[in-house]
Amino acid sequence: MAKARNLTQKIIAQHLVSGKMVPGTEIGLKIDQTLTQDATGTMACLQFEAMGIPRVRTELSVSYVDHNTLQTGFRNPDDHRYLRTIAAKYGMVFSPAGTGICHQLHLENFARPGKTLIGSDSHTPTAGGVGALAIGAGGLSVALAMAGMPYMLPMPKVVRVLLTGKLTGWASAKDVILHLLGLLTVKGGVGKVMEFSGPGVATLSVPERATITNMGAELGATTSIFPSDAQTKKFLSRMGRPEDFVALAADLKASYDEEVVIDLCAIEPLAAAPHMPDRMVPIRDLDGMAVDQAAIGSCTNSSYTDLKATAQLLQGRRINPATDLLIAPGSKQVLKLLTKEGLLDPLLDAGARILECACGPCIGIGGSPVSKGVCARTFNRNFEGRSGTQDAQVYLVSPLTAAQAALNGKFTDPATWGTPPVKAELPKKAPSIRQLFVFPPENGSEVEVLRGPNIAALERFAGLPEKLSGRIVLKVGDNITTDHIMPAGAAIMALRSNIPAISEHVFTKVDPEFVGRIRAEGGGFILGGENYGQGSSREHAALAPRHLGVKAVIVKSLARIHRANLVNFGILPLILASKDDYETLAQGATLEIITGDIRPGRPVDILVDGSARVQATNDLTAQELEIIQSGGLLNTVRAPKS
Repeated sequence: MAKARNLTQKIIAQHLVSGKMVPGTEIGLKIDQTLTQDATGTMACLQFEAMGIPRVRTELSVSYVDHNTLQTGFRNPDDHRYLRTIAAKYGMVFSPAGTGICHQLHLENFARPGKTLIGSDSHTPTAGGVGALAIGAGGLSVALAMAGMPYMLPMPKVVRVLLTGKLTGWASAKDVILHLLGLLTVKGGVGKVMEFSGPGVATLSVPERATITNMGAELGATTSIFPSDAQTKKFLSRMGRPEDFVALAADLKASYDEEVVIDLCAIEPLAAAPHMPDRMVPIRDLDGMAVDQAAIGSCTNSSYTDLKATAQLLQGRRINPATDLLIAPGSKQVLKLLTKEGLLDPLLDAGARILECACGPCIGIGGSPVSKGVCARTFNRNFEGRSGTQDAQVYLVSPLTAAQAALNGKFTDPATWGTPPVKAELPKKAPSIRQLFVFPPENGSEVEVLRGPNIAALERFAGLPEKLSGRIVLKVGDNITTDHIMPAGAAIMALRSNIPAISEHVFTKVDPEFVGRIRAEGGGFILGGENYGQGSSREHAALAPRHLGVKAVIVKSLARIHRANLVNFGILPLILASKDDYETLAQGATLEIITGDIRPGRPVDILVDGSARVQATNDLTAQELEIIQSGGLLNTVRAPKS
């Protein structure tokens, strides 16, 4: 009799290419689908080209343009043209700028239960809302999957998140994930999959589930997943894809590594206070705080049901004149539905600004708040400066909470809000926008790939020398995000396809002197605290430091995706054996590491200032060490020059 398995184990078992399903050991997964977005996809496509593979080898690969849609100058439009032509040549579906946000579009049009999906965006787990095993990864990992290679990762633990009861009053799916973040913190999901089950699951629609799986990324989790059930069947049918439905659930006697129980009846409206998604606070505790800006959108809360609920609340009312309200629909399908049902008028008449169907303010592309402004945003991250205003105070909230803040000009106690709107439902048949996607020709061999002058050639990095030596050029604290390392925003993100140019901005939000200092030193080491590299999957946070000469990152602990990106680009990731050594090591100290002595899983000695020694743990697999020794993953798979 076959062993009972949870849903995560079932999907992994069906796609397992190498390794054993033992938590912490390396496994290789066959990948069915990939997605890229323009901010990371240009580099991923350059890397795919370098492999010399004539055609993508997945069931489906989609190239979305949703981040750098602000076309001020030639750089972004040139990148978009490059992505369109390379998609046609190599067999990818292309989604043009303005069509929508990659995760919302993929959920509506392509995500399927039981399929494996990796995407060069950390919020790829959104597709877990329909029962897909969807994982965020660095662009190079996605490029390799497009080439038909397995995706390598540590076998995750599986956490059962048991949902009981039903949401009541003004509580929403956003409040569920904020509650979970408050319980577990931004590093509580590292090395784990959050698998939702229990009687409360049936009460949540797919858009609600997708909100929860989307922000599961903020836990540091490998992914989050819901079963595929009657709610999934209804959603896929209403998206015009009934044939994509497959019922999937954990076996009755399946076991889990951990369990968290959440009573949905007890959930109330919550916020994540500045500047971290796990700083959970009840909205009632913010009563009276003036709000300068409210923003509803992002891949977390831009669905039709989110915006319909907002429109119902704003119907016949006017927002406070001292508060800006920005609304960005997640896709043109969402926008068409709102238009068809007359739901745009309540938003417009209330004084809201309707933005393009794109990421926009979530990544600092427009919509920046006033100096020291308090913002109520439905986004997934509130890192310092991410909004485009360095001293803004961003609170992460649900759409209903954001709309209430816009109406009142301040946060108010939900007990004063009255009767909540009726829960929004998708119409029985949503309008299709599939004609807006550009599907590739059967044979793209004759397609010319068009490159703009901002697209720089890939750098070929040297292999790991026998000895690494240099200074600690930067010491940083806990929870350093990829936004700290490689900032977002319109000006910097336009340089994503030009590593020499974008490297000038590494750590500039943390230490404006960093780039000049590491150049003067000819390279060096980064010393960091807990959860270093959390947040976005952007591989530029590893690639640009490698370009500048970062030799190793030595930290208390590492975020999953960033660790993988460091390995992919040949930067040695080391964990301090004793966290006390972090306190004694100072910026400017000289380090020496004999790399020829490094063996997988063995301690690594670090010589400090020529005399003292500290020890680091080495959790590299033999394959990862080989990748670093070769100078990065692309060197190991790059097609030889003719």
